[in-house]
Amino acid sequence: MLTLTNETAALMQGEIVLKTQPHSAWGGAVTAKMYLPIALPSVWQQVTDYPRWVQYFPDVTRSEIRFAQKGIKRIYQAASKAFLIFTAQVDITLRVLETQNQRIQFFLESGSFSDFNADLQLQPYGEGTILTYSVQATPTIPVPSFLIEQAIRLDLPTNLRQMRSVMCSGR
Repeated sequence: MLTLTNETAALMQGEIVLKTQPHSAWGGAVTAKMYLPIALPSVWQQVTDYPRWVQYFPDVTRSEIRFAQKGIKRIYQAASKAFLIFTAQVDITLRVLETQNQRIQFFLESGSFSDFNADLQLQPYGEGTILTYSVQATPTIPVPSFLIEQAIRLDLPTNLRQMRSVMCSGR
């Protein structure tokens, strides 16, 4: 159980808590946390509905399960993101390992990244759930890591707020 810290107080007030760090010369890493006023089993059901991720993340244009067997899935996602004067189209196939009501790990199989992995963890807190999402990625196109980190820092809180809004409206 989490103790009430400044971070927890911020989460309970609806803030998205972010921590970014360099990952490689051309990549970035971030951990984001948010509180969802929804019981953990309902959050689990919604986050493992991968086709629904297009509703959570506006840049994701496709999200589909390509394979599923005993807690391991393969998902395909495509996204389009505008940066300054150009638009990047990315796609990725991920191997997904689920630990029921606790954790989802995403591992790169193929796509527009030289490396990518993510970890989504759920923890009950009071009547709701704290969701922690960590991602580290290096795109195949050379973009300086500070630009990747800045894009993540700007986009991820917006995306997580959207995710919370969709999940809470679907209760």
